[in-house]
Amino acid sequence: MAHQNGLSEWTAQVSTNLPHLSKPQALGLALWSYGIVMMRSCGRTTIATFFALLLGQKAATLNQRLREWCYEAEAKAGVKSGAKKRQQLDVTSCFAPLLAWLVRLWHGRSLALAIDATTLDSRLSVLVVSVVSHSCAIPVAWTVLPQQRKGKWRSHWLRLLRLLRPAIPEGWTVLVLADRGLYAGWLFRRIKRLGWHPYLRARSDWQFRPDGKRNYYRLSSLVPDVGRHWAGTGTLFRTPSKQLRCTLLAYWGEGCEQPWCVLTDLPAEAAEVACYGLRSWCEQGFKVFKRGAWQWNSSRMSEPGRVERLWLALAVATLWMVSVGGALEDELESVGLPELSELLLPAGKGRRRMRLLRLALIWLMVCLLRGVRFPMPARLVPEPWPRRPQWPQLPPLLEAE
Repeated sequence: MAHQNGLSEWTAQVSTNLPHLSKPQALGLALWSYGIVMMRSCGRTTIATFFALLLGQKAATLNQRLREWCYEAEAKAGVKSGAKKRQQLDVTSCFAPLLAWLVRLWHGRSLALAIDATTLDSRLSVLVVSVVSHSCAIPVAWTVLPQQRKGKWRSHWLRLLRLLRPAIPEGWTVLVLADRGLYAGWLFRRIKRLGWHPYLRARSDWQFRPDGKRNYYRLSSLVPDVGRHWAGTGTLFRTPSKQLRCTLLAYWGEGCEQPWCVLTDLPAEAAEVACYGLRSWCEQGFKVFKRGAWQWNSSRMSEPGRVERLWLALAVATLWMVSVGGALEDELESVGLPELSELLLPAGKGRRRMRLLRLALIWLMVCLLRGVRFPMPARLVPEPWPRRPQWPQLPPLLEAE
């Protein structure tokens, strides 16, 4: 009964937080995401078998329901005969409501969004915008493309960011993080127009002229040694058509082969270069989608539109588990388990030893064995953003000019 009650409650959660979905669409999304969590897999046959045993229904019927939820309208059963009017799920209509769901769970007024791409073998590229928190990433907007050159991605990134803007309340601070492979002047300017703050990594061999200086310098020359910091406003690039007015944050930390050179629109005194480190959490999110939890790497889907719908179920499942894991981690000491908190996240000893998502999956198993109510999304309490030591004096290269 615990499983069936949990499925009913989860279906209500999905319907409430994505109210624009039709009843069949919401039910299909609830089945997919619930099955993904319980089976630790997005394999359709595996999930259909699970529900057949749980609900006492025909496996073939459930398999067809899951399959058609991912289909475009014209591919669904009954369309050719005209016997049924079938609807196609528009995934893009879910991006703002999905982010709004996360915002309602969020305790705070600051978000970090990471943009990056991942692939499935040599078949597909997925462009993803994710909220990064607790060493993980929750996708909130994406598009699936046949693998192609990055130069053709501009319109897709602009559209994904634009679709998310209505879900962010006024007065919130939003950082948008991207690696150097995605840097573009148009991306920097679009993020600013949305009222957010770009945190785009630049290549260390690019040139920058600090305000008040005559010469351009290679970015790497501003932080010539490990442990050096520099921050200031100026102009990126010599070529007039490529120039960008921005704030440069440079830092060369221990263990890094090259310095971080990050471009933002925030004033130097208000910007923190260490926040760029949050971008790496999107890699952990991709790992969760693949071998780390949901096994998307084994999927045989190749039609981009269908993969986009499957990603909606994966994203909703991830939001659920990260929320549950975060709430449980916050409560460990209050329920008399401080030693478990120390084991999972040692104070001052680096990154956590267990993802929140895995912690949530363990807790779900415990609830099932105890026969108690399944935990539902409750809250997301973000960790404090990282900070670096105070900036030292300017390097001698600039002081001597």
